[in-house]
Amino acid sequence: MYSRRDFAKIALAGTPFAIACAAAIDSSVNGVLLGAITYSFRDLPRTPGQDNLDAIIQALQFCRIGEIELFSPNMEPAGQPLPPEPPTPYGMPRTARPPRTQEQNALNRANREALRKWRIETPAAHYQEIRRKFDTAGIRIFALTIGFNDTFTDEEIDAAFRQATALGVETIASSTSPAMAPRLAPFAGRHKMKVAMHGYGVFNDPTRFGSPESFATALALSPHFKINLDIGHFAAANLDPVAFIRQNHQNITHLHVKDRKKNDGTNEHFGDGDTPIKQVLALLKEKKYPIPAFVEYEYTGLRSSQEEVKRCIDYMRSALA
Repeated sequence: MYSRRDFAKIALAGTPFAIACAAAIDSSVNGVLLGAITYSFRDLPRTPGQDNLDAIIQALQFCRIGEIELFSPNMEPAGQPLPPEPPTPYGMPRTARPPRTQEQNALNRANREALRKWRIETPAAHYQEIRRKFDTAGIRIFALTIGFNDTFTDEEIDAAFRQATALGVETIASSTSPAMAPRLAPFAGRHKMKVAMHGYGVFNDPTRFGSPESFATALALSPHFKINLDIGHFAAANLDPVAFIRQNHQNITHLHVKDRKKNDGTNEHFGDGDTPIKQVLALLKEKKYPIPAFVEYEYTGLRSSQEEVKRCIDYMRSALA
């Protein structure tokens, strides 16, 4: 059975219904929708001035992933690379990133202004073509990731919401700050777009969401504000994502799945950390919560990102089989 969103996607793709259905990659297992955030493929090269969507699509097809959260830098033109940092002298550990040079700071500012201009001026047709490209590949865009911060002008914020609308998504996921939330609320209401706040595991940082209290504060600001729960970060903060999902499922748009150790511990291969991945998936399956679970690959792998993401998604598939 196809939802209203499915029919909208097919119509936007501009392809015959039968062809669109035949091309779709089915990422669901026993009623639980699995996928990935394309940030997971951040090792794929980006050429200055271009996106890397073709490489992202090939990686997703290799993993047989048909539902994604699209990381905005994947569809934006890459900036000019900063000059390389001087090498660390042999035997001297680098304990902190050295301050950027004036040249690096100037280039960073130029890249930021170029990106702002591109976001504001790029027409809706460009994003609709991106949507068609993914639809043709059998991959559905569930949400768009945009990292709103205080460098965004109001015009740029509005442009970001128009991007999401043109892509045909209903949700923007954002690693933003509690201070930005009041600025975002009017735009979410005007565009009737959900904004899912991504959480982290360090609760003493006021610039990040993550604690149940910070999520509750955001939800009170707008009916369009929701939660993008990262179960790895949540477990690393010694909290129980299973209980939180059970209590707050109606306000959770989707999950990021990673395996971390408790006590703000390290990212680990799936199955080696303290995150109750299998228990979370079992809950989604049992309760039939319509909450997609997306791999966010962040541990240090021995293989390419597409091979590691495939291992992660296969782990989740096996847990649900």
